[in-house]
Amino acid sequence: MPGEWIEVEGRRAADSSGEAAVSAGRLPTRRDSLARALAGFSAAAAAWVLPARLLAQPVAERPSAAGPPALQRRPLQFPRDFGAHPQARTEWWYVTGWLAPAGSTAPSHGFQLTFFRRRTDLAEGNSSAFAARQLLLAHAALTDLAGRRLRHDQRVARSGFGLAEASAQDTQVHVHAGSRWELGRSPDAEAGSDRSRYRLQLASPAAGMRLDLQLQSTQPLLLQGEAGWSRKGPRPEQASFYYSQPQLAVSGQMQLDSGESRAVQGRAWLDHEWSEALLDAEAVGWDWLGINLFDGSVLTAFRLRRREGHPAGVALWAGGSWRSAGGSSRSFAPGAVNFIALKSWTSPRQGRSGPVRYPVHWRIETPAGNFLLQALLDDQEIDGRASTGTLYWEGLSELLDAGSGRRIGLGYLEMTGYADRPGV
Repeated sequence: MPGEWIEVEGRRAADSSGEAAVSAGRLPTRRDSLARALAGFSAAAAAWVLPARLLAQPVAERPSAAGPPALQRRPLQFPRDFGAHPQARTEWWYVTGWLAPAGSTAPSHGFQLTFFRRRTDLAEGNSSAFAARQLLLAHAALTDLAGRRLRHDQRVARSGFGLAEASAQDTQVHVHAGSRWELGRSPDAEAGSDRSRYRLQLASPAAGMRLDLQLQSTQPLLLQGEAGWSRKGPRPEQASFYYSQPQLAVSGQMQLDSGESRAVQGRAWLDHEWSEALLDAEAVGWDWLGINLFDGSVLTAFRLRRREGHPAGVALWAGGSWRSAGGSSRSFAPGAVNFIALKSWTSPRQGRSGPVRYPVHWRIETPAGNFLLQALLDDQEIDGRASTGTLYWEGLSELLDAGSGRRIGLGYLEMTGYADRPGV
């Protein structure tokens, strides 16, 4: 087969042809390059896994002849909508959280596992089982607070043959690359019909990390936007289906390098989102946060950015939500959320236009209150230029009360487009 599984940790590797392969990254933020690569990838030469060398082809869009179907707004239905939606162009399951030694509440690590599914629109009329109709990517990262280190790794595969699958029936998604990376859901009948149990498994010898975690829901699902319909831009079609499962109770095992496996506990957040639309043409990136507060409340906030100095302002679109510990929730209107950068960190890596600066300390203003958000490690940047074509930042952060400075929650902050404009 003209391709092999890729396993890297911020380094260069080689595929079976000896060509340079990829360095780690989360989502294919140059996803159009994948479509361009697959356009010339014939069934006769198809491998079960997408060859790594094809990931770095020039960016180009290849819509189907009829154009992409519009995403039709509808009520979400569970458990069906826990599963994959292969008719949608993009989809992801995104789990983030913090871990502490068993018996402790002081976080020692942050973790992330994301599965990303992409419809290629390149196999219409092709009956071959090898036709690349769907791609699955997985990215994992582990922030070591004491060691001041970010570990990360990725997988990429075409769907099929049991090696990479996303079930349409429920959350059962995996990419198998020597070791199995998997996220699976089962109903928690004892806790109630709307509660879930998840199992997250990954092993990366290259990054020196292994996780086997149980995540149990403690609260109902949070439907983002308007009953799960989340606008992502000024045009009506710029929207996604989006729900969150915050305040997941975490327990399990973590192993680093060749050390012993140790018991951990913590708190996690799961997002599941699917969409048909691309970013607005004026958008250069986004900032997003999902925070579990210690009192049981949850905060989501995001904004899509225009370029600095744009006459209409940097904020193109914004949104988010707040759910109190008592269960009442509210969504934020686009003009009601403000991100104000207070302190930036300069990456030691160079972007296309020179040094890259990320705000790592923010003031977040929302209808639910004003907060400070601060990264727990400045360098949580992922260099995905050899695969996704971009640098971006994603990592464990603390939420502080804006008045007292007291820590009131933990969660993840994501920032893209500070080096290069991403795709979606």
